[in-house]
Amino acid sequence: MLATPNIQTWSCRNDPFKYPSPPFLTVSFKSSLHDNCIGRLPFLWMADRSEKSLRSAEEPGNVLYLMEAIGQDRILQTRAVKLHKRLTVVKVGNYAEVTSMNVRSPLNHGGLLGKSTQNCRISTSGPVVNWRKHRMKQVSFCGTLVENSDSMLIADAERKKGKPTEGVMEALQSITDPNVAFEYFKSVAGMPYVVHTTETCNHMLEMLMVHRRVGDMVFVFDLMQKQIINRNSTTYLTIFKVLNVRGGMRQASFALDRMKPAGFILNAYSYNGFIHLLLKSGYCREALEVYRRMIKEGNKPSLKAYSALMVAVGKRRDTETVMELLKEMESLGLRPNVYTFTICIRVLGRAGKIDEAYRILKRMDDEGCGADVVTYTVLIDSLCVAGKLDEAKNLFLKMKDSSHKPDRVTYITLMDKFSDCGDLESVHELWSQMETDGFRSDVVTFTILLNTLSKAGKIDEAFSQLNTMSEQGIAPNLHTYNTLIGGLLRANRLEEAVSLFERLDSLGVEATAYTYILFIDYYGKSGASNRALETFESMKSRGIVPNVVACNASLYSLAEAGMLKEANDVFSELKKSGIAPDSITYNMMMKCYSKAGRVDDAVKLLTEMTENGCHLDVAVINSLIDMLYKVDRVDEAWEMYQKLKHMNLTPTVVTYNTLLSGLRKEGRVQEAIILFTTMIKNGCHPNTVTFNTLLDCLCKNDEVDMAVKIFFDMRQMNCFPDVVTYNTLIYGLTTENRVYDAFLLFHHMRKSLYADCVTLCTLVPSLVKNSKTEDALNIIRFFLCHAQHRAERSFWEDLTSGVIVQTSVDKAMVFAESLISSELCQDDSVLVPLFKVLSKHKRGLEAHDLFVRARSCGIEATLEVYYILIGGLLDIRLVDLAWNLFEEMKKSGCVPDVSIYNLLLDALGKSGEVDRLLNFFEEMQHYGCIPDTVTHNIIISGLVTSNNIDKAVDMFYNLVSRDFSPTPCTYGPLIDGLAKSGRLEEAKRLFEEMIDYGCKPNCAIYNILINGFGKCGDMESACTLFRRMVKEGIRPDVKSYSILIDCLLMLGQVDDAWDYFEELKLQGLDPDLICYNFMINGLGRYGRINEALSLFGELQTRRISPDLYTYNSLILHLGIAGMIEEAGKLYEELLFKGLKPNVFTYNALIRGYGISGDHDRAYAVYQTMMTGGCSPNLGTFAQLPNQS
Repeated sequence: MLATPNIQTWSCRNDPFKYPSPPFLTVSFKSSLHDNCIGRLPFLWMADRSEKSLRSAEEPGNVLYLMEAIGQDRILQTRAVKLHKRLTVVKVGNYAEVTSMNVRSPLNHGGLLGKSTQNCRISTSGPVVNWRKHRMKQVSFCGTLVENSDSMLIADAERKKGKPTEGVMEALQSITDPNVAFEYFKSVAGMPYVVHTTETCNHMLEMLMVHRRVGDMVFVFDLMQKQIINRNSTTYLTIFKVLNVRGGMRQASFALDRMKPAGFILNAYSYNGFIHLLLKSGYCREALEVYRRMIKEGNKPSLKAYSALMVAVGKRRDTETVMELLKEMESLGLRPNVYTFTICIRVLGRAGKIDEAYRILKRMDDEGCGADVVTYTVLIDSLCVAGKLDEAKNLFLKMKDSSHKPDRVTYITLMDKFSDCGDLESVHELWSQMETDGFRSDVVTFTILLNTLSKAGKIDEAFSQLNTMSEQGIAPNLHTYNTLIGGLLRANRLEEAVSLFERLDSLGVEATAYTYILFIDYYGKSGASNRALETFESMKSRGIVPNVVACNASLYSLAEAGMLKEANDVFSELKKSGIAPDSITYNMMMKCYSKAGRVDDAVKLLTEMTENGCHLDVAVINSLIDMLYKVDRVDEAWEMYQKLKHMNLTPTVVTYNTLLSGLRKEGRVQEAIILFTTMIKNGCHPNTVTFNTLLDCLCKNDEVDMAVKIFFDMRQMNCFPDVVTYNTLIYGLTTENRVYDAFLLFHHMRKSLYADCVTLCTLVPSLVKNSKTEDALNIIRFFLCHAQHRAERSFWEDLTSGVIVQTSVDKAMVFAESLISSELCQDDSVLVPLFKVLSKHKRGLEAHDLFVRARSCGIEATLEVYYILIGGLLDIRLVDLAWNLFEEMKKSGCVPDVSIYNLLLDALGKSGEVDRLLNFFEEMQHYGCIPDTVTHNIIISGLVTSNNIDKAVDMFYNLVSRDFSPTPCTYGPLIDGLAKSGRLEEAKRLFEEMIDYGCKPNCAIYNILINGFGKCGDMESACTLFRRMVKEGIRPDVKSYSILIDCLLMLGQVDDAWDYFEELKLQGLDPDLICYNFMINGLGRYGRINEALSLFGELQTRRISPDLYTYNSLILHLGIAGMIEEAGKLYEELLFKGLKPNVFTYNALIRGYGISGDHDRAYAVYQTMMTGGCSPNLGTFAQLPNQS
């Protein structure tokens, strides 16, 4: 008992006469929750404002502090009461703070021994008789009031021997002075039958921490160690805080460095507990650091601590550290038990080290630590995870024959793994054995069966099993329904999956994050990223906190769609919620950054992973290497590869394949071979992808013989070629024109594999090129006879395209006719590439002839073929033939689409046949073909071309008044037509309207307007428009500068033109021939002939061939400048280059010779002109000397 001076003892006894209600005491006091409080209950302290009656106490809003005895010799429980319409009671604590106290009873209306007491805390002491048990007995009530230095009275109760203190925490919370609290804390600690709890110690530590009383905190911590009071994370974090350690439990090692000098010395129990706390928080690396420190200080970890560490490290697949821990515990004299060995087997098995797991099992037998059913089950699970299901099944059968009979968990483990493979037969077999062994099927086993059925494609049968469950009285759980939803989604039966999901509530189960994950994953892999994100948000709106798996599923879909902003939001929210991202999370975010071209941000995430203690996965490094290679940061990719060793990570086959792929793209053959050799030396077995990558690298870099050698070495390395391997080698052989070898390899492949489309598209063109068309046709015939090969249109188009590329169009035409005549290809797909190439090279008539021959063989043309043919004929001005083909098309039953109508409308528009244009436009609509934006643009352009500008403008406004959305191609012809007709203000107004209609002007539109104003001499407006274009972020092109230069030169502003010409080059644009011609002609016109000649030399340095306009300009201006000899040389040069002089060439020469006074040579030029078949014009005669 805590006692201080001025102790007053009091007692109160009430007479045993009958009352309508139990005796009561009234106390008036000031509450921290309310000004004054009043109330009445059996055995309670009552607060009465101004001694009012009980009725006034029942007014709503008053707050009461009621102290009620609960059982004999128990401390009083204080309750706060708030009066509303009825009385409610809420527990507050064990003490009521009062400002004045007046104790009354029916017999004694005086004060507490006739005195008034200030600032009291009250507790009962001594025997208290339960009112319910002793209604008519006398009740005694006594206690001790202690006034402390803060004018506070503390009454401490005597505790019954053998019972812990109740209310110590409430007492500590009520004391604000750290000295009093610490004295009280120590006094309680000194009582023989009282033990402090974690809560009371942490509260004391926090109070002392606030006042920086480190020494007293050491006392509390030592007490916790001595009395073995649990130290939780709050304990350590409070100590960390007083020692100025930031970063929480992750800074455990650093914190221990500061704790020891401050006096916080951890014993073995504390170290063990601290390790468990760190592991529970997910800080495995930090836990290992603390473990190493513990060993260094001579403390011995417990077997439980070792087991926990091994489990945590095992989850990271760090088998090396697990086995080191096993050795270290044995070196300290701790003998591993069956649980420890089982952990090792699980870790080794999950890491794929099955042989080492078996060695541990043998060691258990040798050391007399017999494996139990759990050990065998763990080993079976490990074998299944490693894909060794047959071996797992054999071990299971051995168990049945041994003393370690399989239990329910063993059966479930095996069934679950076979279920993952969709092996329905094995699941049924195990099910039967399980029931024979006396284990009845339950909801878990039924769920496994449902999963197997859904994976085997028998989802309807899976649903029928629900009835069987019902008959056996087994209720499906959420996992059962999740399995069915997953099966439906796997079968692409989305509507049924959604329907089942919506019925979950009515079925008595509540969806969890995993249920939503199923849908998020489905939407993400279906490319519906927005729906995946909506599902993720819906889950949160239902109050379901997303776990890391849900976030990863969402991030997968967002990464696939390149939705970086949304991915960042999910990632940030995950971290804010306190959930640690895992390696998959970081991998998805890296993928997002990579797609957005932000590789540096992806690399930064690796640093963040390390700092946050996230387990580094080699898959993440592989992903980064791939990203860096894709953006040509090759050196950084190799640096990342070199870092693997420092990260204690081993390169996988994926790592090597990624690097080999990069070397292949760079053509670094020798480095690829060295890396391949290193890979084998390091014990990493190459797979088929490895060989395919290396062979491709060799074949594309003239190392086909080495590729063939490595190909035949594949089988010795237990790796078998696939169709890609053969295709790669066939490609290599055909590039060296070793067609016979490629043909042999193809027949070698046929023994074990079927050729695919790539095989044929690689081999057939080479055969055709070498005039082995019959062999090519036989290969195609063999290819088509297999039911698994269905020749799609794309196959025939790719095949023909390959023949065209490797041979010639003429050979390809013969080959295509052979395919059609032999009925191997029965549609027009083989003709499409040919018609495209022929049309492109202005051989549309030949394409038409081939089409006629193909049609005679029964080939029906598609819209695509008609489109190509009509377009090709129009390009070579065979308009009538194009229209005839159009009519034939309609007669054959092939309905023209809008693209074909557009072709013909465009031809009519460009020819200026407005009436036919408009009539054909009406015909098109009459036959039900709906015009598109291109159609309307063609009509408007055609009207402008034929000078019907007003009609074009009217049509435009008529369209805009409807649902038509104009494009820059709509505005371009209108603005150009208005500008060329001198209606610049209307053109500019229409230009401004573009923005109002939501159509942003492009560079071409600006060029039209700039040219219009420039040609009218308004260079100020032209230059203003140019600057506006730049300001709006539209980059001027060469044509923009050329227009400005031409217009400025026309006005004689040569220097300004030169400035724009230089600016063009500074902007990274290359002047074209037209731009050079403008400058050369302009400089020559204004007598700056040397600069013109300099540009002429620059033009040729840039490998731009001057045209006749260039030569004509220079010859003219050289002649005018009296440099007729230089002009004559340029004339000889243009003849040498194969250019044919025109009338302007001859006129320039005649003028030059005339100015120089050489009339004979002027007439000689005239004679050459006449004999060369070039007709003179009026300018010719005007330039001839002595015209009279």
